[in-house]
Amino acid sequence: MVNESQTEERRCAILKSLVDNRYRSQIPRVVDSVVSSCYDSNCFDHVDAAVIPSKEALIEIIGLVKDILFPGYFGEQTLDRNNLRYHLGSEITKLFEQLSEQISNSIIHDCNRYEENCSECIDRGQAETIAFLEKIPMIRSLLASDVVAAYEGDPAAKSYDEIIFSYPGIFALTVYRVAHELHRQGIAILPRIMTEYAHSAVGIDIHPGAKIGRGLFIDHGTGVVIGETCQIGDNVRIYQGVTLGSLSFPKDESGELIRGKKRHPTIEDDVIIYSNATILGGDTVIGARSVIGGSVWITRSVPPDTKVIIEEPRLKFKEKQ
Repeated sequence: MVNESQTEERRCAILKSLVDNRYRSQIPRVVDSVVSSCYDSNCFDHVDAAVIPSKEALIEIIGLVKDILFPGYFGEQTLDRNNLRYHLGSEITKLFEQLSEQISNSIIHDCNRYEENCSECIDRGQAETIAFLEKIPMIRSLLASDVVAAYEGDPAAKSYDEIIFSYPGIFALTVYRVAHELHRQGIAILPRIMTEYAHSAVGIDIHPGAKIGRGLFIDHGTGVVIGETCQIGDNVRIYQGVTLGSLSFPKDESGELIRGKKRHPTIEDDVIIYSNATILGGDTVIGARSVIGGSVWITRSVPPDTKVIIEEPRLKFKEKQ
């Protein structure tokens, strides 16, 4: 016998099926509408175009690069001097295979988009990957100077290991220094995907085109912005919320943005910039050894050995009513 509970379940199933059919029948109409929008020149799609580099693959590549740049810190294998060569050989081979594929995809994508000759895109992708791999010792040296700067600049740091494992500034600089070298090699798309991934992960936005010297310490880091044409010297310290940005966006006679012009400031050696300072403009130079106080707004150059601070505000204390 069918009990009352089973009868109710069947009734509910029938009602659900009727409702589902009523709305599911409208899906083809929605699909047609979305497909039609793909023929609208004012909308964007990537149909009938070359393969685009994979963001997911690049995130995996960043993890692999971290293991190579800081051997023994992020991989699962315990390393010693006996297996170091084998381990790095394996990891570098993996990196070559994965990165060359993404670089080739980037080159092929540009060839198809801009109708350039792409007959040797795969060859160039592998050549550019080897050129990047040869820079790894140099990148490791730069990152070592960043780690030392963090240790010397932060009394809360207990060890270099703590900094490498956990400091967001080191992660952002690691991704930046990799992306910057790819940017210098003229690789499209990939460097920006990498630095925007770091931006989303730790809140530090460094454009891969920026030029940054040795020993940069980004303390705390949340909200730091370093623009494309920014130049930063050696041994600079930057705190959270600092913006090194553009003062304006110049346009040509047709109203299009002029690209490639220096729009962001130059920060010379040994400068300290405290939290929430904003420094704007391509002609703005912060002279060596200067100290920029918190929350200041600067749009003109500062001579070397200068301290810039906001005039101390008057505080008013009131008794609680």
